[in-house]
Amino acid sequence: MQTPTYAPTPLAAELRLPTNWLDYTILAIYFVVVLGIGFAARRSVKTSLDFFLSGRSLPAWITGLAFISANLAATEILGMAANSAQYGAYTVHWYWVGAIPAMVFLGLVMMPFYYGSKVRSVPEFLLLRFDRAAHLLSSILFAFAAILIAGVNLYALAIVVEALLGWPQWVAIVVAGAFVLAYITLGGLSSAIYNEVLQFFVILAALIPITILGLKKVGGWGGLTHKLTAAHGPDFTTAWGGTGIGHANPLGANWLTIVLGLGFVLSFGYWTTNFAEVQRALSAKNLSAGQRTPLIAAYPKIFIVFLVMIPGLVAAALIPKFGTAGSGYQYNDAIPFLMQELLPNGVLGIAVTGLLAAFMAGMAANVSSFNTVFTNDIWAKYVVRGREDAYYVRFGRLITAIGVAASVGTAFLASSFSNIMSYLQTLFSFFNVPMFVVFIVGMFWKRASAKSGFWGLLAGTVTAMVNYFVFYKKGIISIPSDQGANFVSAIAGFVAGAVVMVAVSLFTEPKPAQELQGLVYGTRSPGMSEPPAEGDDAWYRKPALLGWGAVVLAAACYIPFSF
Repeated sequence: MQTPTYAPTPLAAELRLPTNWLDYTILAIYFVVVLGIGFAARRSVKTSLDFFLSGRSLPAWITGLAFISANLAATEILGMAANSAQYGAYTVHWYWVGAIPAMVFLGLVMMPFYYGSKVRSVPEFLLLRFDRAAHLLSSILFAFAAILIAGVNLYALAIVVEALLGWPQWVAIVVAGAFVLAYITLGGLSSAIYNEVLQFFVILAALIPITILGLKKVGGWGGLTHKLTAAHGPDFTTAWGGTGIGHANPLGANWLTIVLGLGFVLSFGYWTTNFAEVQRALSAKNLSAGQRTPLIAAYPKIFIVFLVMIPGLVAAALIPKFGTAGSGYQYNDAIPFLMQELLPNGVLGIAVTGLLAAFMAGMAANVSSFNTVFTNDIWAKYVVRGREDAYYVRFGRLITAIGVAASVGTAFLASSFSNIMSYLQTLFSFFNVPMFVVFIVGMFWKRASAKSGFWGLLAGTVTAMVNYFVFYKKGIISIPSDQGANFVSAIAGFVAGAVVMVAVSLFTEPKPAQELQGLVYGTRSPGMSEPPAEGDDAWYRKPALLGWGAVVLAAACYIPFSF
């Protein structure tokens, strides 16, 4: 049977922050700058390529910071701090094994196929590699998932702002939604990306003081580990302690499900096929810059774990049984609790601004990817075809507004999860993992037939949902936690999708070899062999060196947490 959980509630009412005019001034300045960037970016939008992919003109350092900022949404900040308060140092797995290898794989292996094929979206790649059925299904699934994830950001924003600032939930939703809608409809993806670069630094300015002051309050790292070990046992402060098969641990997962479920299936499914991320790399000015985009992002990703994990651990050390029914707090309360306890006015304004910036970055990434997929992959290919380019720019702006409105409608689906990261991982196991198996089989196996893509995607999605909602939720199989169930669902969806693809391919005709050029590993397209730009021989412009450097650095970070 699954572990019983308490009924989730909004953030604790006593978390109201003592904000003053200085804090609100900082917040107002931020919103003015955000809109200013939107108006400035509007001048560069002349074609649909400009609106949806920034004209493929941005340098690698811009797209790299936007890549990591799009991921560093408030759901990640609150969710990973919640993970740390609930599961302890196991949170490092979501970064060093659950992100870095997949980001490196995207840059070194998959970006040449994405960029070289000149596709405008991830689903469009499936149209070229498989058929219209796989393309349409993947487009619909991605658009649906993007709205659900954007809704998570809006819901989390509403409960945080209501608790911290006293704003009604509907005010927070309307204000944030209106600003995101304004700067995306004005400047398209360029506006979203430049705002994400700004938001990256604002988010760091919010998290660094919380982390430093939190450590100081508990007596440094030594005092923190001592308190947590006494309260939760030694495994709570190690990455691999208690993860042997058959051993109990706070995460409810063993090393095999961590490595396969999180480190391979969920991780690669998210980072290599989630268009909210890949879209930033596709907007780079050339293939080399596109490859370096996720690799540049990998380096801050290695260290950001400390800024989200330590606050969660500090909250667990300060409040006995933090997050359980008797404590008066949810796991999601970790960051807001420390903001209230530790930050003076002014710094508090920066922290609130950083939190709102994170919400808006995450929502903007999903909304901008949603409008691209819905316009180019659904509307332009199956509903209204062959219109002038300006029509699709206008429609892209319209569907952005519809997407924001739909996000409001899905926001409260997240309310049934006390740990919003569990909710996100559930969505990823349903939507990203099946798409990844279709990509990976199709990209490395020439024999995979056109029809296998649709059936593999459908089988993987259905299997992951059945495992979670039927086998896990009804107690047919015993999994100790939601996160553990997500790992198992991801593995089940991946295996089912791969098996079905192989079976269908054996009974259907493969695509002609000439149609697979630049779409299958071992083949090349003209775009994949472009000459390097002037100066691209510098070591920091070499994707292979950047990629392997990130992997080695992430592996080295595991050493202090392995014992």
